[in-house]
Amino acid sequence: MRTFFYLVIGVFFGILLFKSEAASWFRIYEMFQFDAFHMYGIIGSALGIGIVAIQVIKRFKVKSFFGDPIIIAPKEKGMARYLIGGILFGLGWALAGACPGPIFTLLGAGFLPIAVVLASAILGTYFYGLLKDKLPH
Repeated sequence: MRTFFYLVIGVFFGILLFKSEAASWFRIYEMFQFDAFHMYGIIGSALGIGIVAIQVIKRFKVKSFFGDPIIIAPKEKGMARYLIGGILFGLGWALAGACPGPIFTLLGAGFLPIAVVLASAILGTYFYGLLKDKLPH
């Protein structure tokens, strides 16, 4: 049942991404060229909602839909890890024209060349899993 619930949420999220043009390569290109506010508005709205939601979850000890406690582990401090990770993520996003969420949305919408990006993302994740113990965290 949980899998079906997650699938429905994922499909809804994909439709939302596609209809809001957050999965549009052109909109992403505009963002990286600082030509339009569209994507910054979407990202800023998501950030604001996320901050409020996390605070509500922490302060009121909100449980999941299934009654499980929601545990948010504290993050490690350190500037370099987030700068390097953010730069690599941004470069990949700019080169591919899509971040991880819209990759699935674009594939579902029938843009088949994005399958190369998805395969590369999966391969990169696999190699990170192999090398993570040797990397400076």
